[in-house]
Amino acid sequence: MRYEVSVLVLNRLFIAIISLLIVSFAVFFATSMLPGDTASILLGQAATPEAVAGLRRAMHLDEPAILRFLEWLFGLMKGDLGTSYANNMPVAELIGRRLLATLELAAITTLVSVPLALLLGITSAMLRGSYYDRLVTVISIGVISVPEFMVATLAVLLFAVYLRWLPALSSTSEAHTLFDLLKIYAMPVITLTFVISAQMIRMTRAALIETLKTPYVEMALLKGASRGRMVFRHALPNALGPIVNAIALSLSYLVGGVIIVETIFNYPGIAKLMVDAVATRDLPLIQSCAMIFCLGYLLLITAADIIAILSNPRLR
Repeated sequence: MRYEVSVLVLNRLFIAIISLLIVSFAVFFATSMLPGDTASILLGQAATPEAVAGLRRAMHLDEPAILRFLEWLFGLMKGDLGTSYANNMPVAELIGRRLLATLELAAITTLVSVPLALLLGITSAMLRGSYYDRLVTVISIGVISVPEFMVATLAVLLFAVYLRWLPALSSTSEAHTLFDLLKIYAMPVITLTFVISAQMIRMTRAALIETLKTPYVEMALLKGASRGRMVFRHALPNALGPIVNAIALSLSYLVGGVIIVETIFNYPGIAKLMVDAVATRDLPLIQSCAMIFCLGYLLLITAADIIAILSNPRLR
């Protein structure tokens, strides 16, 4: 049995590595096909053809695409992200300044959304069919149906324009006290929490209800176990795999949602950096940011698969 678990885990890791290689290929060639010439954009409209051609040679843009891809891929494997075209700085240095801010936003959102979603999902499953369950279900479905840019816009209108409680833009450089920092993070965290918690609530509720229907849980209830003991002692540990998958899938949405949220609230994170790099056709910076997002997504999905394998009682 341990051999079977090891094989399944190694299989998931192998699939993640192959997926990352495929994604790197797609990211490189997709960004290379962006409209506009990078050298012309950097030099401006007054640049001569000779100057544009010289800059293209200096940035190796005149080389075949497959050769540039292999050089870039080998550089990634060695930890070399290249040099930014627009800033003439190492990409790693530019990303390092913003990555921490994005991780802070993701961490705060996780600390708020996961306990909230688990609480609502578990209590909704325990009180299945009640008015409370129906209310949570209606609100969850309603939130899922609204895109994150709409949630962000409504949050700005409500908390920044009408109530004037929170700033419309999230600039961490303006934070001087803990209260200022909480105000700056409030709107991005509220938006992301709304977006990812609803799906987490629905999937947690469904996983727990499915486990509550199993014969051994019903037998525990017939033996006189209280509803709380039945849920937390018997049902919840065996629903851990699907719930962890639900959390990982929901948190992986942060990869896409954070791009829109950072842009709307002008939050100084890596997603905003990538959006700005698209305007200047800064290919090394765009490619590195995209790979970081893809790596984060794959890590979450792979971790969820491995935890689901290890938490499977039949495999244990």
